[in-house]
Amino acid sequence: MQLSSTDLQDLKRAKTLLENPGLAIKIANLVGMPLDKVLENLPGKLNQKMEGVIQAALRKAADTAALSLQNAPGKTSSDKWHKLSAAVTGGLGGIFGVAALAVELPVSTAIMMRSITDIARSEGEDISQEATRLACIEVFAFGGSSPNDDAAEFGYYGVRAALAISAKKEGATILAKVIAVVAKRFSATVAQKVSAQAVPIIGAAGGAFINTIFMDHFQDMARGHFIIRRLERTYGNEAIRELYQSF
Repeated sequence: MQLSSTDLQDLKRAKTLLENPGLAIKIANLVGMPLDKVLENLPGKLNQKMEGVIQAALRKAADTAALSLQNAPGKTSSDKWHKLSAAVTGGLGGIFGVAALAVELPVSTAIMMRSITDIARSEGEDISQEATRLACIEVFAFGGSSPNDDAAEFGYYGVRAALAISAKKEGATILAKVIAVVAKRFSATVAQKVSAQAVPIIGAAGGAFINTIFMDHFQDMARGHFIIRRLERTYGNEAIRELYQSF
């Protein structure tokens, strides 16, 4: 089936969003120093605790995000409102620094999850469905990953394939398995944000800007992801994947 001209433009837009430079580069540019120098500001033990905090935050956010939104597929998303909320949260985190992580991170994650779910709804997703909830969680695994991450070499579809393989492993529920894998990838991205906010010159204003960049990045990832899913529902997964990779 041939894509309409509008859908073809949407697919190209989705690839542009999903394959843009990672969050790490954006944060490093804002802070004005190489990323390795930024990461030096992150306390060693904090990185070990962060993954557990993120897993808990993702579980809670996944459970509550859809409940605060009307299930109205196609309704325009409120991207600016969510960015403003993220900026306020980041500003407070910037004031108190790394010490506020345990409080600020779950709140920021919940705001991002609500925005991602809102974008999913705007692209025609039924947000009451488990598959949509899983797709929203997947967004946190896209972009900004470490160069040492094998899945990152294959871009958007490589990450989706890696998540699909993880979901098939025996043991916990699909939701728990996906959250565990996503949290591992997302924690590397969060480390970049937290370490940048730990730079003394950043402060509240810088924390607000960093959180805005953070939200903007994952809104782009969500928009691209759910455009792809919308087109896959119409034209089939394989057809969209082949065309995506041909650009």
